[in-house]
Amino acid sequence: MTSLAGKTIFITGASRGIGLNIAKRCAQDGANIVIAAKTTEPHPTLPGTIYTAAKEVEDAGGKCLPCVVDIRSEDQVQKAVQEAVNKFGGIDILINNASAISLTGTAATSMKKYDLMHSINIRGTFLCSKLALPYLKKGTNPHILNISPPLNMSPFWFKNHVAYTMAKYGMSMCALGMAEELKPDGIAVNTLWPRTAIYTAAMEMLGGADVRSKCRTPEIMSDSAYIMLTKDSKSFTGNFCIDDEVLAAEGITDLEKYSYVKGAELMPDFFLGDPESYSTSVFNAKGSAQGSAVEPIFKNIKAMISPDLLKSVNGIYAFDLKDAGTWYLDLKNSPGATGQGAPPQEAQCTMTLSPDDFAKMFAGKLVPTQAFMSGQLKIKGDLGLAMKLEKLMKQMKSHM
Repeated sequence: MTSLAGKTIFITGASRGIGLNIAKRCAQDGANIVIAAKTTEPHPTLPGTIYTAAKEVEDAGGKCLPCVVDIRSEDQVQKAVQEAVNKFGGIDILINNASAISLTGTAATSMKKYDLMHSINIRGTFLCSKLALPYLKKGTNPHILNISPPLNMSPFWFKNHVAYTMAKYGMSMCALGMAEELKPDGIAVNTLWPRTAIYTAAMEMLGGADVRSKCRTPEIMSDSAYIMLTKDSKSFTGNFCIDDEVLAAEGITDLEKYSYVKGAELMPDFFLGDPESYSTSVFNAKGSAQGSAVEPIFKNIKAMISPDLLKSVNGIYAFDLKDAGTWYLDLKNSPGATGQGAPPQEAQCTMTLSPDDFAKMFAGKLVPTQAFMSGQLKIKGDLGLAMKLEKLMKQMKSHM
């Protein structure tokens, strides 16, 4: 295994999360890190900017060049690449980490969202690779690493979010083709994907703080990436790697240090394993709630409605509970209401799931984020409003 000391590493979307953790791990060797991301001002809910990230990289032992880059812009990417070359003399490693996600079906995916995912995930990956290529060819032990999954072509991974799957698989297809194309140049092209969900600020926004216990830390990805990037680029290429398998190949099999809760059952990430076991493992709690127990749940919810709850949520929900019919929850109009049938006003968020899974969610036996990722729960409308409902579910645990 070689060192990354003095190597120049260009990382997209590294102002926070997995990208930043990879940057800091490489910086421990004394690498030069180029952070290519958009965030220059603090986000209302997501921590970190390119400047705070640069400080963390330098504190870890590396040198850093923060560049304001929207990877959809060829001019901005070209400018950042040139700035990197001017400052550090070249580029040895490119990490295509930036990605956009929308877990929506065909009808619910706007073309604006479709274009965003494909412009960042596929086009951005291709563009950054293309523009960095002249310098990678001159680099020492050059690597391209895409943070994207193996190409699992099961319809299960397409049916609930076909646009996102296409966009994410596009990153992997770039690796598949470029690995063979660039083999004569000695440039390694590989992908890396986590076995389990990784807890980042973005994951917290999606699933709330409770999902943390079922995730691993970003360090499992950064440690795995480091191992891959220090391998011989001429012989280690064309691989679709999974984080725990990369570590296991190096003799690292005790992964408890990457868990937030020791011994916890972890939430699998997308695109891996058998779809049937995925949808029925950690997503289904032991025991079963009765599908007919819907009405008492809504009665309990109604009893908990307060002016503070209306103020904090300010939304109307509809629930399509299949055999149990349609129900609604009005947490917008005073004094609040629940009932069977369509809501008096148009729902801003509609959730479709089985009555059994509905009961499990409000009993705290099924995490909504997990149900959403597995396809057990489908959400139409305001996803942010759906996340607000998790707070109510937490309060309901003591009443179930």
